[in-house]
Amino acid sequence: MLPIATVNVSFPRQLLKDIDRVASDEARTRSELLREATRMYIERKRRLKGLFGFWRATAKKRGLKPSDIEQAVRRVRGK
Repeated sequence: MLPIATVNVSFPRQLLKDIDRVASDEARTRSELLREATRMYIERKRRLKGLFGFWRATAKKRGLKPSDIEQAVRRVRGK
């Protein structure tokens, strides 16, 4: 098991109640829930960074400018 460090974090009371409710519903501790939520957040950010990097490189390779992308999005949205 990895070494554990303790941190103090402040939450608005309602958010803490929601955290505790979910932890209870899932039969886990608050710490377990927050660790998992943090891991999921970090993984999501990592994936998005990779995805944006891929599309940025693709756009550059094709010579697309931000205005080209905005125009394509407007077309798809029908605006």
